[in-house]
Amino acid sequence: MNEDSITSHFVELRTRLLRVLGLLAILTIIGLPFAAEIYSFVSSPLINALPAGSTMIATEVSTPFMVPIKLTIFVAILLTIPYMFYQIWIFMAPGLFENEKQFIAPLMLSTVILFVLGISFAYFIVAPIIFSFFIAAAPESIQVMTDINQYFGFFIKLIFAFGISFEIPVATFLLINSNIVKKETLAGSRPYIIVMFFILAMFLTPPDIFSQLFLAIPMWLLFEIGLLLSKNK
Repeated sequence: MNEDSITSHFVELRTRLLRVLGLLAILTIIGLPFAAEIYSFVSSPLINALPAGSTMIATEVSTPFMVPIKLTIFVAILLTIPYMFYQIWIFMAPGLFENEKQFIAPLMLSTVILFVLGISFAYFIVAPIIFSFFIAAAPESIQVMTDINQYFGFFIKLIFAFGISFEIPVATFLLINSNIVKKETLAGSRPYIIVMFFILAMFLTPPDIFSQLFLAIPMWLLFEIGLLLSKNK
């Protein structure tokens, strides 16, 4: 590969990166007028679990203004991720053989789908159960009112933890089908891998046993799915 070819690849990579950043900026600008609605949607798992008369609070002067904006940017990032994978695919495709394209294209599509499934699972199933349990477990003398900035941090951590963890079948498939690790080796290491999932869940989720269980158990199941779909060449 000559110097001109390397330079052209860097130029193309920069162009595609700028396109991704451009879409992120456009989605953010479009979403800003709807920041309040986006905040209401994102906070609904907690709001719906709060007892009647309870609300979220802001402990800093700028928080009511900044948190909806941060959430808008966060949602724009999530919506940009599929386009980012598309741009990666377009950048890689010309250098791939036909059999490699047939292998990688479904893999990248699966990556996007699993990421969306992960954040959907966290938002629609895990978050409502966790919030309902903690609020129900609070003593009657305590009025639950969560700070919106703390909720924002909790929400982002939860969403990304599940979105990334749902990529385990893809990672397992790649490790086995690329002959980096044999299927039998991974299957034989299952007890250690399960322990590792629980340790990872402890670091990736908020510090409560329920979030960790809701993440570690799906990670285990997704690992088993990855094993079933994989085979050594």
